[in-house]
Amino acid sequence: MRMKTLACVAVVAVVVLVAGLAAAQFPGSHPTPAQIAEQKATDADHQRMMDILHLKSLRPGANGLDPKAPNADNTNEALANPYPNLPNPLVSNLGVPITTPALWWTLRRPEIEQDFDRDVYGYVPRNVPKVTWSLLREEHATTHGIPVITRHLLGRVDNSIDPAITVTIPLTLTLPARASGPVPVLIHFGFDFTPAMMKSFRAMMKAREIKPPPPPKGPGWEQQLLDAGWGYAVLTPTSYQADNGAGLRSGIIGLVNRGQPRRPEEWGALRAWAWGASRALDYLETDPAVNAKEVAIEGLSRYGKAALVTMAYDQRFAIGLIGSSGKAGATLFRRHFGEEMGNIAGSGEYHWMAGNFLKFDSTLTANDLPVDSHELIAMCAPRPIFISYGSPTVEGGWVDARGSYMAAVAAGPVYQLLGKRGLPSAAMPPLGTALLSGDIGWREHHGGHTDLPNWPAFMKFAAKYIKAPPIKQ
Repeated sequence: MRMKTLACVAVVAVVVLVAGLAAAQFPGSHPTPAQIAEQKATDADHQRMMDILHLKSLRPGANGLDPKAPNADNTNEALANPYPNLPNPLVSNLGVPITTPALWWTLRRPEIEQDFDRDVYGYVPRNVPKVTWSLLREEHATTHGIPVITRHLLGRVDNSIDPAITVTIPLTLTLPARASGPVPVLIHFGFDFTPAMMKSFRAMMKAREIKPPPPPKGPGWEQQLLDAGWGYAVLTPTSYQADNGAGLRSGIIGLVNRGQPRRPEEWGALRAWAWGASRALDYLETDPAVNAKEVAIEGLSRYGKAALVTMAYDQRFAIGLIGSSGKAGATLFRRHFGEEMGNIAGSGEYHWMAGNFLKFDSTLTANDLPVDSHELIAMCAPRPIFISYGSPTVEGGWVDARGSYMAAVAAGPVYQLLGKRGLPSAAMPPLGTALLSGDIGWREHHGGHTDLPNWPAFMKFAAKYIKAPPIKQ
């Protein structure tokens, strides 16, 4: 029941997180001295990056709360595509047509990855320290009627380059106890709801007279995985890299830089969160109870962005469930709908990205980006990926599901080049329709900002590729 309760909270809480709103903006909530100091440090770092890049101003992001505001988010599809021409994933930067899988792997994919590194998500420095995993404790229990083993693990990052900064990666791994062989595992990016966040969310809901939504019907995602013979691991990204600009001098990014500010081309939080998932997979490769060739990654909202980045950069992941990822995730940057470039480049979210990304909301535009999100999806090819959204009228247009569908369609030619299938049609299907015939899966459910109602479709999609060993009776 606890997970369903958290899921209900997440439906509302994550909407707030996606909008990049500070707790101080909610009536009835007051920032603590620590929050004030954190915001001051964030603003200072944001301005420092703008100064380095010689940027005098940024274009404002969209206002998703006031439809009468001058910068209200656009919901008019007729105005949504000011830059309809996307970079061609099958033509190299020098104009060479990519006509064979060999050209994709040796020429075009490395180009795309380098462009994302430089201008969007940032390079991961070469001197990232190693992680050593240890088992803290092991528990045996019965969950949803299934005997399970839960391992509480901790990854300790070597901090000899700066002992003042400690970075650890907590990981909770739950496995079916009676599996007849190594099992597939899904890594779930989990939210960490602090007491201060919960207080702010309750104040916001009270002020806006919002009632918590009912929990989704049917079994939770954990039970669906266990019923299918899978295990699951819960990884909280903010445990090793904070979700704010002030945290860039700590966590794994700060450790690598010895507490100093990052350079414009260096990684932001999305790459750091993806790095943590890769380190969790490193551990799973050592666990004989896990089939490390069948590990999935899943996340919602900003963690949907991180899950897609993880899939794109680490080819060891077998499949991904990308929930309501929006801009900086599966949605096209070139779209003018819902969240804008200015929201991502502003002080509330810039830390997700490379510093260089700010240029494209100032002296440059989204049309100047050498890449777009369809090529991030293409980097996942030929591995299967499932893209999930909620209803446009319930979840809202902020995350721009249509922009993600367009990106998924545009990634299709790369899947086809590699002998796989993309989406079956360029036309979006009706709400609630699951597209499972290709190697890019898709579904919009009828609810809000959660991927839980799409889990049954994802499990059906995943079953085409992953077969768990039988459970001993």
